[in-house]
Amino acid sequence: MNYILFDDSSRNNLLPLTFVRPIADIRIGILTIREKWEKYLGEETSTITESYLADKFPIKEGNQNILINGSVCPTPEMVKAVKELKINETLNTEEYIIAMNVGEDISGDTKFNPENSHNFSGEHMKLKNTYDIFSKNDKAIRDDFELLTKGKKSAKLSDSNNVIGAENIFVEEGASVEFATLNAKTGPIYIGKDSEIMENSVIRGPFALCHNAVIKMAAKIYGATTIGPFSKIGGEVNNSVIFGHSNKAHDGFLGNSVIAEWCNLGSDTNTSNLKNTYEPVRLWNYPQSSFLSTGLTFCGLIMGDHSKCGINTMFNTGTVVGVNCNIFGSGFQRNYIPSFRWGGTGRQSNYQIDKAFEVAKIVYGRRGKEFNKVEQNLLKAVFDLTAGNKSY
Repeated sequence: MNYILFDDSSRNNLLPLTFVRPIADIRIGILTIREKWEKYLGEETSTITESYLADKFPIKEGNQNILINGSVCPTPEMVKAVKELKINETLNTEEYIIAMNVGEDISGDTKFNPENSHNFSGEHMKLKNTYDIFSKNDKAIRDDFELLTKGKKSAKLSDSNNVIGAENIFVEEGASVEFATLNAKTGPIYIGKDSEIMENSVIRGPFALCHNAVIKMAAKIYGATTIGPFSKIGGEVNNSVIFGHSNKAHDGFLGNSVIAEWCNLGSDTNTSNLKNTYEPVRLWNYPQSSFLSTGLTFCGLIMGDHSKCGINTMFNTGTVVGVNCNIFGSGFQRNYIPSFRWGGTGRQSNYQIDKAFEVAKIVYGRRGKEFNKVEQNLLKAVFDLTAGNKSY
């Protein structure tokens, strides 16, 4: 059986995070949605997504194909139902398709609903909006923790640490944790392979530190927070998800936020996550080209890939920053900053694509990676898509 993850109509509501990736490659909990499915299925997956993403995320066809909604997080019950689908059968809820067995032909519309459908009524999680990523991260961490640690034995923590709820802490091989306070009574704590938690850090679960990530000295981390692979995080963080390869290495507060890949928050960057009026936070919505209510009291910053900000940057409650922005300057930044913008509160100009390539090559090189032609073409495609469009 060949499994293919597809983007559904939620994709545009998940911008700017889906400008450079399919929905399935969003990280929530410990793993990305794709990694969750592959772990449960025991098989690799490919993707049906936007044409400009196809070079990096190519589709792989098989003799018998099952299409799976990439915005849905799997459960054991759901995976069992997906595997049992026969040709032309679908698994769906009352609102959306979860999966369909299309046989050899994958050219059909993924919205197509054949007569042989099976209703799935089990509890599960679906991403519909960017703020779902942090607001649903508590359950996602708990689910992934159970999936990743079942039947496995944790590496031993150093005796230098102050540990509460040791039975809810799992440490992968190669991780380094010294003189830290870990409180897992409020939720599980997962410490990934070759990661590091430096001295005097205080961490409250649920918390996930992915492989090769670093928590800097004296950091204060509240759950439910995920730090993605190869990220470096310091200061104070609350209920946020950092996808990977991003830095918030210094003091400053990040709360109820999502930071994509290859981002950097300058020293003493602060995000507001609560309005002085305590009203529900409004957030920029790309399909509607306007601010819509999230229904949340707490909502901070949504930052797209490759974006960066200077020291002492202040982000308003409910701010969206697009792809490849360079933000700096005194005072609160605008609540919505389109992609490829350079500047701050006073004046902004277009970020030139050649300069964007130049910076990306340096940033990738610092992590031992190559900003290759595929990555360059992808970023150029997003530039062309968003240039001159204030809604993007």
